Amino acid sequence: MDEETLRARSVQRARWMERVQRGDREAYDELLTDMAPPLLRFLRRRIADAHELEDVFQDTLMAVHRARHTYDPSRPFEPWLFAIARHVALQAERTHRRKWARHVIQELSGIEGPSESPDVIGKRHLTEALAKLPPAQRQVVWLARVEGMTSAEISRMIGVSAGAVKVRLHRAERKLISWLGGSGDHGD
Repeated sequence: MDEETLRARSVQRARWMERVQRGDREAYDELLTDMAPPLLRFLRRRIADAHELEDVFQDTLMAVHRARHTYDPSRPFEPWLFAIARHVALQAERTHRRKWARHVIQELSGIEGPSESPDVIGKRHLTEALAKLPPAQRQVVWLARVEGMTSAEISRMIGVSAGAVKVRLHRAERKLISWLGGSGDHGD
């Protein structure tokens, strides 16, 4: 598609969204039909699992619906849409990572909890890598990535500075990525 066509579609989407904000259901149908393919392409680059992709797509549509009043029709529609989609995909990734880490760390430490079977192939390798971490680093990984605590909360809990917590977490994640052959992009 050429630039002029892309610009025209963007202007049309902005018009539809402006009408959506006024309660126009027909414009909503037009907008959803038109934005679905590029939104799916955008999410497909971030979400590998087909079932998760569908969930994230639906969650993004719901987030767009809830945030529709925040859209400024004088601005391009796509950056607003993709910012929402990026946020929803990131939240889904974090949730998935926490569930996976919780399961692996529970298995590693012998903590009893709900048995969730992670769909990540390298579970055994991660378990072995986590076992190699010093206990202080393993603790910080658990508190930050599974429990979702902030550095300040962890600092107060374990009695070290927030900076020390960040250093432990960073070093632990770098080790895990190195041991697991990762790319170095570990989110957050």
